[in-house]
Amino acid sequence: MGRARSILIAFVRWFDSDFGAAELTGLHEKPDRVEWLRTLPFVILHMGCLGVIWTGWSWTAVGAAVFLYFARMFAVTGFYHRYFSHRTFSTSRAGQFLLALWGATCVQRGALWWAYTHRHHHQHSDEEHDKHSPRQHGFLWAHVGWITSAKNFPTDYSKVKDLARFPELVFLNRFDSLVPTLLGILLVLLGWGLHRWFPELRVTGGQMLVWGFFVSTTLLFHGTSCINSMAHVFGRKRYETGDDSRNSFLLSLITLGEGWHNNHHRHMGCTRQGFYWWEIDITYYLLRVMSWTGLIWDLRPVPIAAYDRRQQLPPS
Repeated sequence: MGRARSILIAFVRWFDSDFGAAELTGLHEKPDRVEWLRTLPFVILHMGCLGVIWTGWSWTAVGAAVFLYFARMFAVTGFYHRYFSHRTFSTSRAGQFLLALWGATCVQRGALWWAYTHRHHHQHSDEEHDKHSPRQHGFLWAHVGWITSAKNFPTDYSKVKDLARFPELVFLNRFDSLVPTLLGILLVLLGWGLHRWFPELRVTGGQMLVWGFFVSTTLLFHGTSCINSMAHVFGRKRYETGDDSRNSFLLSLITLGEGWHNNHHRHMGCTRQGFYWWEIDITYYLLRVMSWTGLIWDLRPVPIAAYDRRQQLPPS
């Protein structure tokens, strides 16, 4: 009976992340291990990519996948990371909700869980309690294994009090599967409409779902996860940070600027992560454009100390 109850609770938490809140606190004490029931949504996401075998492809569907990859990568890097995790710029309460709503389409849980997890990472980067350190747990665990552990599932709202005081953010965080579900439905309806009214595009609802949601979201997940794994293994160090964070031009292209990871770990409070003109940081450029509209403001600059050669490691 106890086992059946545990399975039921785990299933309900796919839709209500805070269900059984009294028991969630105990999950933090569990050992790190793969929880197979927790992996099912992740497996379904990847299996959905195989739908291309039946739906085929069209330039419209592939274009939607590419657009949604970069539009949502910007939401992860610009909003979930640089705003909710580090508060490197300001916005209104309504603007904050829109950023969280956009970020929720990424299928990377809610903004509060993301911020709590990332803040924890910075507090314990590459130390024993870091949830996704290649040094501590190996490359594969850092890339994907850690999200399959029930230990890392709950949101510790006490660690994100600045965000948890907004009920609308808590709602999006709690029901984190709602927005992705609506996105999937919207893509099917869009594909159906295009198929009916613009048949020359050769796109269908199934194509838009498979390419626009499953393929794009899977690539988005692995692109984001590269920072947890590869950015702590490959690249160069400009600053001594006490961890293995590194700078990588290639990862910066994949993640719109997050690859300047060693820069970020040394000066995490600034909006820009590519400190020099040749360090491409597309997320920062887009945030600058957004600031011209008045939706966001007070982008925190790179501190002058970041350019002090005496604080930088000699080129290797």
